[in-house]
Amino acid sequence: MRDLEVLMNPNKMVRHLQKPTYEFTKYDIIKFIDDHNIEMLNFRYVGEDGKLKTLNFVITSKDYLESILSTGERVDGSSLFSYIDAESSDLYIIPRFRTAFVNPFTEQPTLDILCSFYTKDGKPLESAPEYILKKASILFTKETGYTFKAMGELEYYIISDKNDLYPAKDQRGYHTAAPFTNWESLRLEALQIIAQSGGKVKYGHSEVGNFNTETHMYEQHEIEFNPVEAEEAVEQLIIAKWILRMLGQKYGVTISFAPKITVGKAGSGLHIHMLIEKDGINYMADDEGLTDTAKKMIAGILDKAQSLTAFGNTIPTSYLRLVPHQEAPTMVCWGDSNRSVLVRVPLGWIAKTNMIKDANPQERGEVPYIPGKQTVEFRVPDGSADLYHLMAGIILASKEGLLSKDSLKIARDLYINVNIFNQEHKAILDRLKALPTSCYESAEYLENDAEFYQRDEVFPKGTLDSFIERLKAFDDQELSERLFNKPEGVKKLVDQHFHCM
Repeated sequence: MRDLEVLMNPNKMVRHLQKPTYEFTKYDIIKFIDDHNIEMLNFRYVGEDGKLKTLNFVITSKDYLESILSTGERVDGSSLFSYIDAESSDLYIIPRFRTAFVNPFTEQPTLDILCSFYTKDGKPLESAPEYILKKASILFTKETGYTFKAMGELEYYIISDKNDLYPAKDQRGYHTAAPFTNWESLRLEALQIIAQSGGKVKYGHSEVGNFNTETHMYEQHEIEFNPVEAEEAVEQLIIAKWILRMLGQKYGVTISFAPKITVGKAGSGLHIHMLIEKDGINYMADDEGLTDTAKKMIAGILDKAQSLTAFGNTIPTSYLRLVPHQEAPTMVCWGDSNRSVLVRVPLGWIAKTNMIKDANPQERGEVPYIPGKQTVEFRVPDGSADLYHLMAGIILASKEGLLSKDSLKIARDLYINVNIFNQEHKAILDRLKALPTSCYESAEYLENDAEFYQRDEVFPKGTLDSFIERLKAFDDQELSERLFNKPEGVKKLVDQHFHCM
């Protein structure tokens, strides 16, 4: 396994040091810097707004470099988090060596490393987003015996000057190839840079959203990752969003992860796929299909779905995406391959088939059976998601489902294999719970579930209070009704939240 993680790895540090990232030490970092004449070091960390922050260092000597890497540096916590008081705001940031990568955008050779927050006593900051996720992951494994893995589908729009040379059909951009998609080259460059920076990329493609205005062209794209442990899953999404925005700046185009761009056009989601493993074995499916273990997990997520929107759908335009008939969920239910359910079970590789030999009759050797690719997909979140807190909440909900005695019954009751919005299935629709329709309503669900998230001291009360206060401040109850047939009002709101998280 270790050798496979090094072989053909696009990460420049992995290739040079000939070891996987989780083995990186301080002296590995120093060796790489010395071998490649790196001149600058950036400490990167995520504040309350979900975006990467930067502290820049010029490397002036080996002693200075070792000092920085050994002891970290100080930052003002009250400027990063609303729930930290100014009178006691000093925090340490300590680098996590496994996250180091070569910065692809600086003129001077530069290394970036993600950091964790610590208090004046040298203890992890209880309310730090990355530590909340770490606590949730540790608790999950301790109480269930499984390792939680996840990955995201990162959807985004590229907005540029209009180009009529090869016009694409409105809302028909799915998997379009150049020249009928104008920004495939940017996506390909992003894929390569993300992989070189440590992201476990699965693939990229153009998405459904594609339309023109009188002056601009809007193209939707998606980058999908492979499942990794939860903390790394969040890190690669955050770094990928930063890389895409930097490429947008490089090419003079706008990148937006906003859940809604305009009325009647596809919004951007950030679907989260997940699985659980033990001893390297995926327990989501077996030869018979989805396991009871997976169904229990799904039940736990369904039970907390309404309050999970407080972390995954954090701006008013989130709720303009979560409307019927838009391939986005509105009701609490799950199903197979149904894109309007809250949790979808995507097509997996359960059956032992001969597809590869049928497509390639010349194939002579035995085709290995490769199990373990099944995931389940939480389709509610969007680009405004606070990823550390969302992933922590999903893990806690999954744990609850695995440990609850009622989970299989909940899963049976909430399984849907029909179009619930057809009039003939109205009875099914009427018995399902609805997702929130506003940030304000989402905050109310979080208030109701606050005790659950605070259990085992994973989420501090101050963190939850901050989410509730921020969401309620939008005062966006009945937003869809207020904006009905008011395109200018929608545009104003979209513009206000165009660069979310």
